[in-house]
Amino acid sequence: MQIKGFTLIELLLVIVIIAISAAVVAPNIGSGNQTAKLNSSARDIASALRFARGHALSRHKESTVLFNLQENTYQITDKQKVYRIAKEIEVTLDIAQSQLIDETQGHIRFFPDGSSTGGRITLELADNKRQLDINWLTGHVELNDK
Repeated sequence: MQIKGFTLIELLLVIVIIAISAAVVAPNIGSGNQTAKLNSSARDIASALRFARGHALSRHKESTVLFNLQENTYQITDKQKVYRIAKEIEVTLDIAQSQLIDETQGHIRFFPDGSSTGGRITLELADNKRQLDINWLTGHVELNDK
């Protein structure tokens, strides 16, 4: 009668393969979470900007999105809610001088005809960067991976 099973060497070999696989996969899972967080924040801000543009068009009055870089927040005209951006994400505003309130706050303004003051918002987390470009003539918001 022959007993079937695995030898100790075969079991050790499988354990080593699993350990190597875990060491390779684990760091990639963490960076995927950072990328997802950055992409989510960029999409949320793009959505808020598009909402503000649509609000200006439909209500026939100016609408703004106010960014507070010190608090990592933004707020849309006529909305009480303050939207938060993850603290680890660095936000940079490149907007018209007239739209800066101070060194930590600034507006993107949309006009009733759909145009805007334009600008660029850059979000950075680790080695990942996303840019939101707002066209001054059309108010169109474009999300770019850089």
